[in-house]
Amino acid sequence: MAKFKSGFVGIVGRPNVGKSTLMNQVIGQKIAIMSDKPQTTRNKIHGVYTTEHNQIVFLDTPGIHKRQSKLGDFMNQTALNTLGEVEAVLFLVDAAEGMGGGDRYIVEQLKNVRTPIILVLNKIDRIEPQALLPLIEGYRKLYDFAEIIPVSAKNGNNVNTLLKELEKYLPEGPQYYPADQITDHPEQFVCAELVREKILHLTREEIPHSIAVMIEDMKVQDNGVVHISAVIFVERSSQKGIIIGKQGAMLKEIGQLARHDIQNLLGSKIFLEIWVKVKKDWRNQDRVLRDLGFHRGS
Repeated sequence: MAKFKSGFVGIVGRPNVGKSTLMNQVIGQKIAIMSDKPQTTRNKIHGVYTTEHNQIVFLDTPGIHKRQSKLGDFMNQTALNTLGEVEAVLFLVDAAEGMGGGDRYIVEQLKNVRTPIILVLNKIDRIEPQALLPLIEGYRKLYDFAEIIPVSAKNGNNVNTLLKELEKYLPEGPQYYPADQITDHPEQFVCAELVREKILHLTREEIPHSIAVMIEDMKVQDNGVVHISAVIFVERSSQKGIIIGKQGAMLKEIGQLARHDIQNLLGSKIFLEIWVKVKKDWRNQDRVLRDLGFHRGS
């Protein structure tokens, strides 16, 4: 009888290359938010994939980028710290965009890591097949990757092949989480992220990176409805006005869209109450970052 294998796999890459999309595809449910705006993921998101013979805990890290604030510094450090904690690292790149300076920067960081590095060429559904081989050769010249696997995280193409290849890097080990558990983050964290995702989709310009969401209260009422109180923090009063919208229209739409995803996550009806508060320059205040759950090196 085959022995059970388990381990941790880090996902790194530039912002907006599809890291959260890949993990959600593997898990089969949304636990990491997705957006076409860069720097969407701010914390390490732990996704748990379990089969009869193995369990993989994925760490979806913030995109590594040029920092512009203390929050940006936290995000970079979180991503880089992950590299020393895992059995394998998936280096995700955007095949449709080709190799860029940000990819080369990350490769330089990977050269100091002894963990096996698997290059994952994502978004192959957006390129011509003949363009793939030259791209692979270009990356091979930069680093001796353990594996190179093209995938489409959005469509699921070749994702099963990637999972199969990952199995050989897993040591024999325990089942860390129950088979039906898909993340180790508390429900409050995922609910806050789902609210933030809707803001990213609905707003423009400076708003996406100036907001944070905190669940202040979450409890099941006697009728079985889950009551959730959420707070959206912004940096300026003008941003608060944008989030609320004319006669509260924007905030209402954010709430409606978030409620749908949260009900799917929890499997029960919810009552979602959302407030908007101003915390000036919160991205550069250590105390505020700690209150919102951003801990350096965590």
